[in-house]
Amino acid sequence: MAVSEQVLVTGKQLDELSINTIRTLAIDAVQQANSGHPGAPMGFAPVAYSLWQEFLRYDPADPTWLNRDRFVLSNGHASMLLYAMLHLAEVRQVGSDGRVTNELAVPMEEIKRFRQLGSRTPGHPESHLTSGVETTTGPLGQGVGNSVGMAIAADWLAANFNRPGFELFDYNIYAFCSDGDLMEGIGGEAASLAGHLKLSNLCWVYDHNSVTLDGPADWSFSEDVATRFVGYGWNVTRVVDANDLEMLARAFEVFKDTKDRPTLIIVDSHIGYGSPHKQDTNAAHGEPLGEDEVRLVKKFYGWPEDAKFLVPDGVRENFREGIGKRGRDLRAQWSKTFADYSAKYPELAERLRLMQHRELPSGWDKNLPSFPADAKGVATRESSGKVLNALAQNIPWIIGGAADLATSNKTTLKFDGAGEFSETNRGGRNLHFGVREHVMAASVNGMNVSYVRGFGATFFNFSDYMRPSIRLAALMEIPSIFVFTHDSIGLGEDGPTHQPIEQLASLRAMPNLIVLRPGDANEVVEAWKIIAQLKHSPTALVLSRQNMPTLDRSKYAPASGAAKGAYVLADSAGAKPDVILMGTGSELSLCVDAYEKLKSEGVKARVVSMPSWEIFEQQDEAYKNSVFPPDVSARVSVEMAATFGWERYVGIKGRKIGMHRFGASAPLKDLLKFFGFTVDKVVAEAHAAISGK
Repeated sequence: MAVSEQVLVTGKQLDELSINTIRTLAIDAVQQANSGHPGAPMGFAPVAYSLWQEFLRYDPADPTWLNRDRFVLSNGHASMLLYAMLHLAEVRQVGSDGRVTNELAVPMEEIKRFRQLGSRTPGHPESHLTSGVETTTGPLGQGVGNSVGMAIAADWLAANFNRPGFELFDYNIYAFCSDGDLMEGIGGEAASLAGHLKLSNLCWVYDHNSVTLDGPADWSFSEDVATRFVGYGWNVTRVVDANDLEMLARAFEVFKDTKDRPTLIIVDSHIGYGSPHKQDTNAAHGEPLGEDEVRLVKKFYGWPEDAKFLVPDGVRENFREGIGKRGRDLRAQWSKTFADYSAKYPELAERLRLMQHRELPSGWDKNLPSFPADAKGVATRESSGKVLNALAQNIPWIIGGAADLATSNKTTLKFDGAGEFSETNRGGRNLHFGVREHVMAASVNGMNVSYVRGFGATFFNFSDYMRPSIRLAALMEIPSIFVFTHDSIGLGEDGPTHQPIEQLASLRAMPNLIVLRPGDANEVVEAWKIIAQLKHSPTALVLSRQNMPTLDRSKYAPASGAAKGAYVLADSAGAKPDVILMGTGSELSLCVDAYEKLKSEGVKARVVSMPSWEIFEQQDEAYKNSVFPPDVSARVSVEMAATFGWERYVGIKGRKIGMHRFGASAPLKDLLKFFGFTVDKVVAEAHAAISGK
């Protein structure tokens, strides 16, 4: 249908006009940027249109509405599909204060600035930049992984907040995904976990276009996806033509009617024109079409060939009458229900307000344990479990679990009412992720973008399986909690396959991630206090398997110094120190023992505890210089990990005691002696640092 005359159209013609507007906005944005993926938005535009216009319960005027359906674009390379939808639906931007503004999240000027510096339309969707983007996607599999956490959160919210006559939460999660999402291992983990939990509020829509970046999908991918998902326990349906709006609607209705399992909708689409009869090579390979091809495509759509970024008359009005009106009416009805709910259940309503704004309830830090001095001490995983249980009782929306290691990680919530999240108990707070570290981390992110404070735990070495999700949590600026135990060669006999070496340095290199490695039980308490108060940064809490002394805080500085990332734990009685010993985790007590021996020798030593480099670097220069006087160059770091990065603090003349190879399988006492984690070694390195040799 030609649109050059800008005639008034209705019905199917208006549907077609709106779909082609989505397509041509994507084409023009990619062409102007000379970068991007036009094919998937072109092929899948009818699917997005059907979902948003007819089914998505979402109010563009309030993208923070608590009971909105969530839309996740897991195939984030198709970002222009989402940006076009946000623009045409006129989704509003949310300010830094959390208030909805009258500004469009994606105005036309941002469409025109696709993939440009400082735009709200980056190459892959970023949730902290663009309102309406529920979660940051791009690395394939992450979005579907997040969607599982979102579905868990939705069911948990319903179980904990809905009351008779007040169904506050009944929203669904829709995730578009691609061949790549299903090829990635995390896609299988996510589907397996969702099927096991029977998350019937979860719908994945699979863009089955038979093309990957390298070429035809059958070069590398030939499995029967439908059979695989049936095996996972999903409901599977298929639409053989992405342009068939009637069949798409029927498939979405099937999802809504399915109450006992998640749903996969397989949609056969065609990269490029969106027609079963035409396919563009450039579009299929993630490249701009080129000016000549753009004109041919627009001609095929009946579009003015020279028009750019055209939104014909009637299209915006169509979206206003579709998703706009439906969303507005649904939210208004919900808001009235919530007002009545707030009057009847004021405490629950206040809890929701706190959750949405990432604020803490009064008394959140009450009854946290305090640990007496003890030379034998306790493993920080043990003290962490006690603190977590106390904190979770004070903050009722902390939920989480481990990748089949809750007993080892000490992350089970054991207080009355904690319960297990399962098919039959959606209100439980203990999650069982199974041996699925990657989707555990992605699910934790999905929970955190849904206002639930999620945590996930495993052995520190297996943070490698979680790293992509940890990185996205940092990029999204969300306070996901990742708990890691068995933090060093201190785990002993399990050997080098399980002993982390480079993980600390690696995670410390990640922007906006707070790494915490507390040095005794009372530093663990302070670490959890830090975690509880974070709003825009995820945490990696790194804990020991083995016991470590609980330091005598009447003799040494209070553990509250951990709040600044690093602090002077023991000092040389007011005199300028000859040497500074610095350590984290289980090695902190080693520094203290060496300090005492040096003191008996007449050496003026200082011990600095450094549970978090990142928080220490946030302090002002005066404080940092008070901890590390610039004129004291004799410094020794002690950490059972790669020494990479410690030169920042020990300087050129400093000494570093750490790991320079992988570990070994042996009892802990033998490993400590073999690798040089002894008092005598620290003392010897201190003398070497003082002498400058």
